[in-house]
Amino acid sequence: MLLVTNNGKVRIRFGDLCVLRFIEGGHEDVLKAVRDLIHTGHKLLTHPLAGSVKPNETPYRSVALTEETGPLDLESLQLIEDALAVVRSFRPRAGRGLEATPSMKEDFAEIDLRLIGGAIGPHLDYKKGE
Repeated sequence: MLLVTNNGKVRIRFGDLCVLRFIEGGHEDVLKAVRDLIHTGHKLLTHPLAGSVKPNETPYRSVALTEETGPLDLESLQLIEDALAVVRSFRPRAGRGLEATPSMKEDFAEIDLRLIGGAIGPHLDYKKGE
């Protein structure tokens, strides 16, 4: 499994358990990196907009893809392009996203960690050592 994230909590929790690509930047930067990986033959394993947190609220996003590559998966490509369109349709909110307070960023990081953990946790033995 390949995990793409900009969330340090996700990197710490899952970095030793799967291939992890850490992205410096925001929510949209992660989705762009995922799109680029899909173009090289990876397939989405989790939805790029999982959860109910609006894209202009949270600065964090984690997405799981296949580690193996193959032919371009048109369904994955459509999902990521649609997700990018949704993210771009939301106007930035002052004091949110990358501008959120440290305590809000901490909360959003935890939400993202739990969302991706719920999706990939059954496939990884990540609870050891907690």
